[in-house]
Amino acid sequence: MARTTRSKAGNNGKRRSFGRIELRASGRYRAAFTGPDGHLYRAPSTFDSKDDATAWLAARRAEIQLKIWAPDIVERSIVKKGAPTFQEYAQRWLSTRKTKGQPLRPTTRDHYEYVLESTLYPMFGKTPIDEITVEDVNEWYEKVAPGRESQRAHAYSLLRTILGTAASTRPKPLIPFNPAHIRGAGNVKPAHKVRPASLQELEVLVQNLPDRYRLMAHFAAWCAMRFGELAELRRGDIDLKHKQILIRRGVVRVRGEMIVGPPKTDAGVRDVAIPPHLIPAVERHLNSHVGPALDALLFPSSADSERHMQPSTLYKVFYPAREVAGRKDLRWHDLRHTGAVLAAQTGATLAELMGRLGHTTPGAAMRYQHAAADRDAEIARRLSAMVGAVGGNAEDVS
Repeated sequence: MARTTRSKAGNNGKRRSFGRIELRASGRYRAAFTGPDGHLYRAPSTFDSKDDATAWLAARRAEIQLKIWAPDIVERSIVKKGAPTFQEYAQRWLSTRKTKGQPLRPTTRDHYEYVLESTLYPMFGKTPIDEITVEDVNEWYEKVAPGRESQRAHAYSLLRTILGTAASTRPKPLIPFNPAHIRGAGNVKPAHKVRPASLQELEVLVQNLPDRYRLMAHFAAWCAMRFGELAELRRGDIDLKHKQILIRRGVVRVRGEMIVGPPKTDAGVRDVAIPPHLIPAVERHLNSHVGPALDALLFPSSADSERHMQPSTLYKVFYPAREVAGRKDLRWHDLRHTGAVLAAQTGATLAELMGRLGHTTPGAAMRYQHAAADRDAEIARRLSAMVGAVGGNAEDVS
């Protein structure tokens, strides 16, 4: 836990006549003093040596004696009495946090709670939020979640966001500045590099799934749908007349409970055109595996047609099928990635991809614009065709 040691006494064991100096666990010194207004003020940063901390206090004391000390100038360093602990503030932050004016999604809240409990509270939980220093954050970052880069990046990002809110609270900030300033600490390279499935691999995979799961895999790939969107899809969401899937909801699993709500983003509410070659499979699935009611689930639990499918149920049939296809590395979500790549290869614009995938930013859609393994060879072939079209050859253009 981040903590300070007891205040160090002055010479001969006597307490300092003005201010106080504390030795931090990091080996650096923190200086603070009580101003004429009765408030406690701390130096905006810690010091390498006790002499530097003493010099800072001496300067403040001189300003007070000369009556030139201006508390408004250093007000950002004021320490409010009774500042909440990091855990108290984080819990309040979590209960009131909104994104784009909306409360946090259940999965996001659950993820934040997990990160707080597993990586942030053990270090900072009982520490008053105004006592967390840059050194504390740096020391924590060096030790947290060894070997788990993604978890460490998520934890740092959450810590930085919470402290950033505390530093920007109005009318008066709880802390003078955000002590989380490690460049690049919130970024991590994906541990899993996606290799889209080829059309042949996709076909083998689908054929080795039980019949009731085949259309689900087709929709995941050819329509680039998320698992939560597929699991909540109902008969009334299929518009055969216009050959569209009407995506209006999704389902997420939070601590064992299935919660239905809007899609992951506002852009997730969309109409996705079904590729014509899938229409016979859609009609066959509706006739064979879906109840007649408009709210009947397309892909329900195998044990109860009114209950949502659990991811673990899908994995039991998906893993053997992907192995037959020679793609043990392929995750279910990679089928959506495959569909995005296929759509990009048709010449779809970035805006069109964003609409089909349900993304709100170009950056999110661009992550899926990876070329298939044989795409570069096709580009090279077309480049040569351009040269041939004007009657040139390699020597002419060299």
